Amino acid sequence: MENVINLLPDAVANQIAAGEVIQRPASVVKELMENAIDSGASTIELIIKDAGRTLIQVIDNGCGMTEQDARMSFERHATSKINNAQDLFSLCTKGFRGEALASICAVAHVEMKTRRKKDELGYHLVNEGSTITTEEPIATAQGTSIAVKNLFFNIPARRKFLKSNTVETRHIIDEFQRVALIHPEINFIFINNETEVYHLKQGNFRQRIVSIFGKSFDQKLVPIGEDTDIVGISGFIGKPEFAKKTRGEQFFFVNQRYIKNNYLNHAIASAMDDLLPPKTYPTYFIQLEIDPAEVDINIHPTKTEIKFGDEKSIYAILRAATKQSLNKFKIAPSLDFEQETSFNTYTPKSSAPLTEPKIQVTPGFNPFDETQAQQTNEKNWSNGSSWKQNQDNNTFNWKKLYETPGDLKKENFDDLFGKIEFEEEHQQQKLIEEPISEFTYVNQVYHQFIQTIKNGQILFIHQRRAHERVLYEYFQKSMEDQKNHSQQLLFPESISLQAADAELLKSVLPELQQMGIDINEFGNNDFVINGLPADLHQLNPKQLIENLLEQFKINGDEIKINKRDALAKNLSRNIAIKSGVKMEKEEMTELVEQLFLCESPSINPSGKSTFFYFSAEEINDKLG
Repeated sequence: MENVINLLPDAVANQIAAGEVIQRPASVVKELMENAIDSGASTIELIIKDAGRTLIQVIDNGCGMTEQDARMSFERHATSKINNAQDLFSLCTKGFRGEALASICAVAHVEMKTRRKKDELGYHLVNEGSTITTEEPIATAQGTSIAVKNLFFNIPARRKFLKSNTVETRHIIDEFQRVALIHPEINFIFINNETEVYHLKQGNFRQRIVSIFGKSFDQKLVPIGEDTDIVGISGFIGKPEFAKKTRGEQFFFVNQRYIKNNYLNHAIASAMDDLLPPKTYPTYFIQLEIDPAEVDINIHPTKTEIKFGDEKSIYAILRAATKQSLNKFKIAPSLDFEQETSFNTYTPKSSAPLTEPKIQVTPGFNPFDETQAQQTNEKNWSNGSSWKQNQDNNTFNWKKLYETPGDLKKENFDDLFGKIEFEEEHQQQKLIEEPISEFTYVNQVYHQFIQTIKNGQILFIHQRRAHERVLYEYFQKSMEDQKNHSQQLLFPESISLQAADAELLKSVLPELQQMGIDINEFGNNDFVINGLPADLHQLNPKQLIENLLEQFKINGDEIKINKRDALAKNLSRNIAIKSGVKMEKEEMTELVEQLFLCESPSINPSGKSTFFYFSAEEINDKLG
């Protein structure tokens, strides 16, 4: 029998390894930036083109490499970070696997320029598909520049399954933010298609957060800090009132390495459970300092999942630290059980002297003596003579109320009720079954439903779902006709977004403009809103766009299927009238009429029923 097991060629083995480490362009960004940080650089520049498909370049001013080190860095399992297995339990650096450059070279063209500070000339090296094609000395700046071109050029299937440029750019921005956040001591520059997205200067952790996510974040942050023998905790928590409906700004760093951990997420959420609005998630930027021997970061190729030696203790400490921080800064309500409430006395605002109140008592007063009581009352009202006049003018003989009227004395009760005629049963039935003109009667129930009568049937309409259906078909028609004119705002609204949100908004700008939302780019991650559809001019333009982006994040899969349909759904869901809002009769009548003019009035865009009804027969069955 012939042998069937063979060693794979190095090129194939490298491509298989690359499939675990390099999943998309963002993976390349992460590996190169982490290597630049390990080099001791004070400035790191990231340059990408076409969402990383054409170019990913990272330039640093770190220590640089010798000719031998530059050549060895492209070999598999070649690293300067560890020498033996024991070093894995005392790691303080990031790129320790030694697979980053080898994996990248297996699926792309890589060009490296590097020079140490003490060397006069640097070294230029080109590697194409794990094959070195160029080696030569070169004059270059101190540090290292690595340019990755034509990613996945030799794996067409992997390149084919990359997402759109917008999606891939957002992933790159996410990786850039994770690395830049935890290293505020380093200058970072990010250039996308020759446009500067970020220029982050050295500062502290809070300044770096504000630089990345915007100035509005400064007022949303609450410091957190705790130092124990098990873990050191520092960073910031977002105030509960600024919680979002998506898991956006949630960052955990362990020993300056970004991680994902649902167990620790639960510790933060449970500490803020009573303070968060329903279905929202808190924002936090938390650093954990733990003995490297107590964590294992070598369980996943991306190194974002780690194991803790004492996870339960870290959970308890983190939860307690969160509660303490919220109480310390008066975020969470608290009761002071040590305060003595019996000493809480009223303090007058004026400086007038305090006088003891005087009580006047009539010792001989007998409340059961009618003559004495009447005299006392007349004395109390002596200053107002109108009381006696009113008493004389409005004298009532209360006994007359209990006397039987003369006409009732003369007639029999049976004769009186015998004169009343009742409708016959068939007349009542006819009144119910008689067709009523459409929507002659509307009423709001519980500020959530509209009750109306149509063709003898009682309808209960869900006001929010009905409005969603009306708006959805309105926006769909607007995009098909492309004739929805916008009403220009008296004062255009400007909105500044973080880079990831800006990329998302850019991807739907043409569709928004077709709907009548006149919005355009205005500088780096800035936009200006000039107008809204005539029917939506009363809305807050800035809040409208921010809520729309949140809806896109929550329902991210919808935009992948049909961008126009997803936009119409999200926009109608966002601006539809909410449950609990009081509506006037004219508003309810108009909404009901518009609903039944829709193509599918019975369901909202999400497929839920908009109304149900009772017929006369069903009501009679209920009544028995």
